[in-house]
Amino acid sequence: LRPGLIGWALLNMAMMAKQHEKLGYVSGSMILVNIFQFLYVWDALYQERAILTTMDITTDGFGFMLVFGDLAWVPFTYSLQARYLVDHDPNLGMLGLAVIVATNCLGYAIFRGANGQKDAFRRNPDAPELAHLTYLQTKRGTRLLTSGWWGLARKINYTGDWIMGLSWCMVCGFKSIVPYYYAIYFAILLVHRSIRDDHMCSAKYGADWEQYKRLVPYRFIPGII
Repeated sequence: LRPGLIGWALLNMAMMAKQHEKLGYVSGSMILVNIFQFLYVWDALYQERAILTTMDITTDGFGFMLVFGDLAWVPFTYSLQARYLVDHDPNLGMLGLAVIVATNCLGYAIFRGANGQKDAFRRNPDAPELAHLTYLQTKRGTRLLTSGWWGLARKINYTGDWIMGLSWCMVCGFKSIVPYYYAIYFAILLVHRSIRDDHMCSAKYGADWEQYKRLVPYRFIPGII
C-alpha cells in the first residue's frame, strides 16, 4: 500500500514542478489535483488499519494483482491527471474550480463518513456512539448495518470514492477524454467489485443476505440504483 501511494504523491509533485518550469507558474487545476490526491493518499495511510477488513485482504489476498497494482498501476496511472495538466492546462476560472472543490468535498464526506462508520462498527458494534444504528442480526452471528450511511445504499462508500475521482478528472477540463480514464476505469472496477461482493455475501449469509437487500435495496445511489 505505502510505496504505491507515496510514489503517486511524489509523481504529482514532480508534475507540478515541471509545469512551473514550463509555464513559469502553477495553475489552479494543478494545485487542486495535488491537494485532492495528497488528501486521498494521507487518508489511506492514516486509516491504514481499516484495509485489513477490505476485500483486497480478506478475499483476494497477497499476489500479483496487489503487487502490480500497488507498485506500478497506482503511481503510474493515477497520476495521469497531473501529467496531462503539464501540457494541456484548461485555465479554469474561479467558479469552475469552486464547483470542483465542492464536488471533491461531497465525495470525501460520503467516503470517509461511510468507511469510518463501518470500521467503528466492526471494531466495537456495542460502542455507545453507535447505539442509534440499526442492524440485521445474521444466523452467522455477525451484524449488517441497515441505517446510517449503510442504510442509504449497500456500497455508499464506493459512490463517495467515485465522486472524488470524478473531481480529479474535472480539473483537466472537458476537451479530452484522456484524463477521464480514471473515472471510467474506476466505475467499471467498482461495479465489478460490487457484483463479486454480492455473490460472496449471498453464499456467506444465504437468506439473511436477501433480507438485508430488501432492507437496503439500493447499491450505490439512494432512490436510484
